[in-house]
Amino acid sequence: MKGKVVHFEILGNDAEALQKFYGSIFEWEFDTNNPIGYGIVKNTGEGGIGGGIGNTDEGGKPHATFYIEVDNIQSHLDRIVEMGGKIVIHETKIPGMVIFALFKDIEGNTVGLVKSESH
Repeated sequence: MKGKVVHFEILGNDAEALQKFYGSIFEWEFDTNNPIGYGIVKNTGEGGIGGGIGNTDEGGKPHATFYIEVDNIQSHLDRIVEMGGKIVIHETKIPGMVIFALFKDIEGNTVGLVKSESH
């Protein structure tokens, strides 16, 4: 399947409280043992996509984003701009974790692109 949704994230001003909130409702467990203390959901259930809960950047608004897996982030960003979207974060690598970018669609929704470091 091309363009499949592979990850979600929920960001807010108190990641620990958000993790407790979602964990208690959906019985999710989190792994925060990573360089940025991001709470990676360990158990979204059979067929569920992976996700994470963390803090927004300083002064950022709480929000939720989904990520679409692609083979070539830059070619997709080029096409997004061509179609009227805007780049929010250019292709960025977090070593040992992910390569990603964020864009705004033509209505202003923020969506992520992601590829594994092995691609």
